[in-house]
Amino acid sequence: MPNNMTKPTTATDVKNKAEDVVKEAGRQFNQAKDKAEDLAKDVGHQIGQKADDATAAAGRGMQTVAETIREHAPSSGVVGSAAKTVSETIQSGGRYLESEKFSGMMDDLTDVVRKNPVPTLFIALAVGFLLARAMSSRS
Repeated sequence: MPNNMTKPTTATDVKNKAEDVVKEAGRQFNQAKDKAEDLAKDVGHQIGQKADDATAAAGRGMQTVAETIREHAPSSGVVGSAAKTVSETIQSGGRYLESEKFSGMMDDLTDVVRKNPVPTLFIALAVGFLLARAMSSRS
């Protein structure tokens, strides 16, 4: 027999080789899973950051609108009083958006829903009903 022939393998050798292959496949799977989890966390963080930035920018824009209303509205009378109230409300909302950002707003909304589940459910049903009516009347 030529020397380049390999020894016949036993069932134990085959079993050990199969176990090694399965272990390596499991290790590679876990590495890929860990990388995918890290990537998903990074993407989620980036999306959250962009939502926070956009919300803060909207808040700054609202404050600018409030300032413009104050500058151009009459300083006295009914219209002046209404303009002042509107500008203060818009500015307050703008400050809230800028300081809390999107993540803070979601935390606040979650707290309200937890503290008031029944009214929240009724509001959601009413909004759903109104949206359904609005959509069906367009058809």
